[in-house]
Amino acid sequence: MKTTLTLPATVEERLSGWVQIQERRRQAPAEVRTRLTITLSRQYGCEGFPLALCLQEGLATATGEAWSLFDKALLEKVAQDEGISLRLLNELGDATRSLEAFGFHPRGAVTHDEAFAKVAHTLLKLARQGNAIIVGQGGAVLCGDLDNAFHFRLEASEAWRVASVRRRAGVTEEEALKRVRTEQKGRDQFLRECLGADGSDRRYYDAIFNNERHSVEAIAAAILAYVKTGSRG
Repeated sequence: MKTTLTLPATVEERLSGWVQIQERRRQAPAEVRTRLTITLSRQYGCEGFPLALCLQEGLATATGEAWSLFDKALLEKVAQDEGISLRLLNELGDATRSLEAFGFHPRGAVTHDEAFAKVAHTLLKLARQGNAIIVGQGGAVLCGDLDNAFHFRLEASEAWRVASVRRRAGVTEEEALKRVRTEQKGRDQFLRECLGADGSDRRYYDAIFNNERHSVEAIAAAILAYVKTGSRG
């Protein structure tokens, strides 16, 4: 089945939507309920963002609640906006202990990567709150100990990923191959240097899907069915 790709809203539009969701939640009567978070990891060239959009729609329908989608750009925006951090993020839970396990110290001196530490701190808070879909940024590793989080990964052969990038970006095969290899190398290095992790390590994930053999819609349906059970077996 051929996937229909939807252009993502701008960071500003998505940030505005997320803030509105938080404001409504703050004004609603308090309720004791666990909300789930889903992290999506993928090899470069796989359809991670289209899958996230498909999941966002399916989860909203299944739960009757709004779900927020966070990728690198939006996470960085939320982490950098002090007004939002002070007004909304401070009540979402303390992620400091989890970060310290990776050598990060967001409330003091940071020895390795201060910028990522701030993003990671925000990511953990958002994941604890739930109703979040987190794309990339080492989400499966950082959120691995959270009871409310499920973790999934997309993989495919290099040839398929090159063809996917070529089709979606409208570039030559040579340029697509260069992008796939360069970007994947960068992602692997990021995880290794910032989190001491190997993104291909299967122990981080509840399930891994072959994007080459299954459409975004089919993968989203499988994830929804898996999450509905509320159990990792």
